[in-house]
Amino acid sequence: MIGTVLCYVLLPAARLLWALRDAFFTCRKNVLLAKNTSTQIEGIFGATRGKSVPEEQEALLQQWLEEGAENLSASESAPAVGKASVTLTSDWLEGSELLMTSLSDLNSAPEVTWCAGQQLTELHALASSEPQDHEVTELAKLPAEETVAVAGNAPWAAVVPQMDHQIAGCATIDVEVQNEDPAVLAWSLAHSAETAPTEPPAWPIQDTVQFCSLAAEVPYHEILWRDWEDLSVQPCVLEQVSRNTPLFEFQVMSYNILAQDLVEQGLDLYLHCHPDILNWNYRLPNLLQEIQHWDPDVLCLQEVQENHYWEQLEPTFKEMGFACFYKRRTGTKTDGCAVCYKHSRFQLISLSPIEYFRPGLDILNRDNVGLVLLLQPLLPEGLDLKAVSPLCVANTHVLFNPRRGDIKLAQMALLLAEIDKIAKTTEGSYYPVILCGDLNSVPDSPLYKFIRNGELSYHGMPAWKVSGQEDFSQQLYSRKLLAPLWPSSLGITDNCQYVTLYQPKKSGRRKYSRDFLLQFHFCDVACERPPQLVLLEGVTDAKPDRPAHWPKPAAMVKDPDPQPFVPRSSGIIQHGLNLTSVYSHFLPQRGRPEVTTMPMGLGATVDYIFYSAEPVENGSRGGRRLYRDGALKLLGRLSLLSEDVLLLANGLPNPFCSSDHLCLLASFGLEISSLKEA
Repeated sequence: MIGTVLCYVLLPAARLLWALRDAFFTCRKNVLLAKNTSTQIEGIFGATRGKSVPEEQEALLQQWLEEGAENLSASESAPAVGKASVTLTSDWLEGSELLMTSLSDLNSAPEVTWCAGQQLTELHALASSEPQDHEVTELAKLPAEETVAVAGNAPWAAVVPQMDHQIAGCATIDVEVQNEDPAVLAWSLAHSAETAPTEPPAWPIQDTVQFCSLAAEVPYHEILWRDWEDLSVQPCVLEQVSRNTPLFEFQVMSYNILAQDLVEQGLDLYLHCHPDILNWNYRLPNLLQEIQHWDPDVLCLQEVQENHYWEQLEPTFKEMGFACFYKRRTGTKTDGCAVCYKHSRFQLISLSPIEYFRPGLDILNRDNVGLVLLLQPLLPEGLDLKAVSPLCVANTHVLFNPRRGDIKLAQMALLLAEIDKIAKTTEGSYYPVILCGDLNSVPDSPLYKFIRNGELSYHGMPAWKVSGQEDFSQQLYSRKLLAPLWPSSLGITDNCQYVTLYQPKKSGRRKYSRDFLLQFHFCDVACERPPQLVLLEGVTDAKPDRPAHWPKPAAMVKDPDPQPFVPRSSGIIQHGLNLTSVYSHFLPQRGRPEVTTMPMGLGATVDYIFYSAEPVENGSRGGRRLYRDGALKLLGRLSLLSEDVLLLANGLPNPFCSSDHLCLLASFGLEISSLKEA
């Protein structure tokens, strides 16, 4: 009897609750239909599909979509766009909460002002409900990401849900759209402070990646706050402009794009990253979008995976107007270096790929490579009587191992010798040189100083100290560098030049064989006492007689194979290219060092763009050679970031920067001279 009474009492109450909830959702639906197109509504409510929901709710959603499509007039319709498949990151009930963006928005709508009292109580209960176990299980089975089809050719990038402290400057949703439509606001990255946790977890991205279009008003390059520094106001450049001397302007980018094979081989280095943003299909569009945005004229890439280069990168770069050259690392390595240039701006003169591996030499037993190109700038029409110097561009990726600085120095010596051969003119000077690459050495390390100052005394130096990456001074034993650093059989002098091209400083200075020099022991000249020699009895007055078995006088014998004199075993290596860095490696406005990579969450600079400059006469500061721009002038550069800024973006890689390195970009100007001057 009591059960029957309870049924008669509770059943009408339950029906009343369902009716009130349906009435609210109908009102909310009408508000959305009055303010949005059918495709927007479908994009919002499409998030609830694919989940286990009651039949009444599924039917109600379908009814809303059909009614909305019928009620919309032709004038209210928006242009057709592609449908975005949104991966669910919450259960159906939390998806319903997105419709109720805030109580203030609901109360401000006249169509729903009557929804109060019990309705609001029910809404709070509905919004605060927890997902069921079976729904969580189904969520785990959903795919991690969905492909997005978009009408037109708009660039697309992945956007990962972020917490409040991480999304400053990173939102890609138009602010006006957020203020206009609460439903869009609910899907944006800017969650309110009430819903964001005060203490973020170690990895805040718990949900799957959602793909959405980057808004045109928030370009990619502004997401990580990188500014363009205009250096054309330098005194040397202003002097050039005052003389009305034209410049051939071009941009050079150096970028370590992180080979996918290396990601998969070293996943322990990327534990801070959500697995989805490490996927190549996610990273490739971001990398291409960044390169396309900055649109360099010369592109130097490191860690370019071979199959990705031939199948994806080279075809895309050719469509962008690049001519491309690639060199894979030797051995079983699957990545290498690439140099691309705009064929409308440059013409290839010569190409020299370099392999640092030398069989049988411990100092050169690694598989790193490099590329050296000599390019001829192409002047625009109307400058037929003008000339511009060729440009030498080099790109390399030096060994990473912090303990083997000896190998790093030997690899760099090989690269500089190749540059010396390619860039040297017939008069003995050098064409302008731009050297790009990941050198795996920090600023002011011995290797860096060697490149910039042109000289390094290495004898007795600990090998780990060469690159400055890590400090192994506490170890009992460490490898030390001994002279000569490499054997003479390598054919490289201590001046980082090939032996066959080495020009001795003193003409006529030769080296001779031992047998040839022995002939001078008892020659006629050696047996005569010089007139100015003090006469000492028994010491300087002796004159031996020539034995019969002595060889003929040396003047009658010629050395059959004279070779240029090559100084060795000095413990000092040098080069004469006069290179300086595009970047200063310090951010004065922030009081922090620049960073190009973030290994294990620690910022470091290992990527560089060096370029030819003129040394200042008698100019040095703290052991650093001072330079000024010569024929090649630095006009601008893309600013780098500090470690604290990158930490706000969860280091590298992150959802916006798909490599563990930042790209380097610089603008140069080459002097254009008349044919008579040239």
